Amino acid sequence: MSAPHPTTGFTPTGTIATTADRRRVVFATVVGTTVEWYDFFIYATAVGLVFGQLFFAPLGANSALIGFATVGVSFLFRPLGAFLAGHLGDKYGRKTVLMWTLILMGVATALIGVLPTYEAIGIAAPIILVLLRILQGISAGGEWGGAVLMAVEHAPKNRRGAFGASPQIGVPLGLLLASGVMALMAVIAPGDAFLEWGWRVPFLLSVVMILIGWYVRRRVEESPVFAELAERKEKAQMPIIQLFRKHALLVLIAALVFAGNNAVGYMTTGGYIQGYATNPDGALALERGPVLLAVAGSAVTWLLSTLAAGFVSDRIGRRTTYIIGWILQLVGVFTLFPLVNTGQIGLLFAGLAILTIGLGFTYGPQAALYSELFPASIRFSGVSISYAIGAILGGAFAPTIATAIVQATGSTDAVTWYLAGMTLIGLIATLLLRDRSGIPLGPDHEAEQSASPIRGLSRA
Repeated sequence: MSAPHPTTGFTPTGTIATTADRRRVVFATVVGTTVEWYDFFIYATAVGLVFGQLFFAPLGANSALIGFATVGVSFLFRPLGAFLAGHLGDKYGRKTVLMWTLILMGVATALIGVLPTYEAIGIAAPIILVLLRILQGISAGGEWGGAVLMAVEHAPKNRRGAFGASPQIGVPLGLLLASGVMALMAVIAPGDAFLEWGWRVPFLLSVVMILIGWYVRRRVEESPVFAELAERKEKAQMPIIQLFRKHALLVLIAALVFAGNNAVGYMTTGGYIQGYATNPDGALALERGPVLLAVAGSAVTWLLSTLAAGFVSDRIGRRTTYIIGWILQLVGVFTLFPLVNTGQIGLLFAGLAILTIGLGFTYGPQAALYSELFPASIRFSGVSISYAIGAILGGAFAPTIATAIVQATGSTDAVTWYLAGMTLIGLIATLLLRDRSGIPLGPDHEAEQSASPIRGLSRA
């Protein structure tokens, strides 16, 4: 049995020395990512509900389209966040990067909560709003990779899927909180009051949540894999250059895996369904509160399926779990709009709930899958950049594309086929990868980790 690392308290193989340490890591990754994604999704929810009227309406008839485009703009800056965080995380540690991404996201979100509208300061309002959204994108691009590695690199090798699901459930938890708080404010400040001040409260609550996240993350030790790399002085000097020199194709395939999930997931996390269902000039014109509650309810089913998928992937492998997930997601894609378009809240919830089962199974294993694809010395760069590129190819402009399709055709049928196509892309990318569940993650096994996981390519 290896002795615990003198600094981290963890063994060099990445197993955790005590149950208390294990719980602290899981709790910290769940809380931290939930806070980050709450901040990120509250913007998308507000775009679907009020930003078109308050910040973009004076810009023309396509205010809704412009608003959803700003959701996508932040994705274009995720790679910048991923490049910065990946470089710094591989050189200076996972924990340091996570602390600063949390602060950046919180400050940007709180500032949106006090931003004057177009009526008050004119064109400066949407410009400043977009700049703050860009800061959110940079933060999100750096957050995910660090949270994933803190969870997975602390885990025993037979529980990486379960541990890796902890940062993953931060996404549905963030959506649940964002939708729940917005729904609460729609009740407390209905009608014009919601437009005047009610929407601002969820953004300002970010300050409290960031303080909680900061406190929790401070109490977690550095990843044992990075601690061992630092002790041996084996940290990569130019991790991003090494990543693209040796693993460019792998980055693209890993990105396409996530794109297949992300495009479909952003029907709710990007605010599209919320805006589509509540648009007063649309075919449904439903009330804000019930729609937001339905989305919040679907976040619960997403959370449960994501968590279940992490555990399942430890039993049957990441690749097999993903394949099951793509099939379930395809079923959800074809049932979504037929149920939403009934205009009944119960069936709208059913459509979202069915969709989120597949989403959970194509998201829960992702942390472990990505961590097992890349060598230890460039792992932060690999997982962060693959994730950021996948987000651009997938969810960045999915709400904008869906809005444009409906405006052009007057129907959601083509949106369904677009989402089905993205799901099939994710499936094909998954089939191109070998399953590397349980591969050693520590620096002693760099040669094994560097062997290509792409099917059809030499392992050497």
